[in-house]
Parts: sequence; C-alpha cells; structure tokens
Amino acid sequence: MREVAMTILTVRNLDPEIHQKLREQAAAHGRSMEAEARAILEAGVAPRTINLVDALRRFADEADLTDEEIDLMFPPRRTEVQRPVTFGDVE
Repeated sequence: MREVAMTILTVRNLDPEIHQKLREQAAAHGRSMEAEARAILEAGVAPRTINLVDALRRFADEADLTDEEIDLMFPPRRTEVQRPVTFGDVE
C-alpha cells in the first residue's frame, strides 16, 4: 500500500465571523471544521469539467447573438434512417 504524504496548512488572521460561519457550515454538513475546510479547498481548486452545450449557450447570451446565429451553433439532429454499413462480402 502506497503512503501519501499529507501537508498541514495554517490559516492566520482569519476573521472571527468567517471562523464562526465555517463552524456553522461544518455542523450543518455533519463534519468537523477541518473536514469542512478541506472540502471547501478541494472544491475550489479541483479541475472543472465543462459542458460544451452550456458553454456555447453562455457565449451566445454574452455575445447577444440573433436567433439565426444561435441556430447555426445548434443545428437540428438528423432524423432520417441511415443505411447500414457493409464491409464487403463476409463469409
């Protein structure tokens, strides 16, 4: 079994209100303050997956595209039946 070295992080000069909010949030999630802080940090720096359709829609909204321009980004799906692929004579 491979051991992973864990690091320790000390946060200095944390506003008492933030500390209290962290305590409350941890209690609401049923975990320790340390576990809550770890979850917040992991979520904050984890790689984000991008949904292409959502990204394109956001782009269209921000770019103030016309309906016609948006339709070009999202062409209708093909509904006709495609002929089956054949690979020649198979015995």
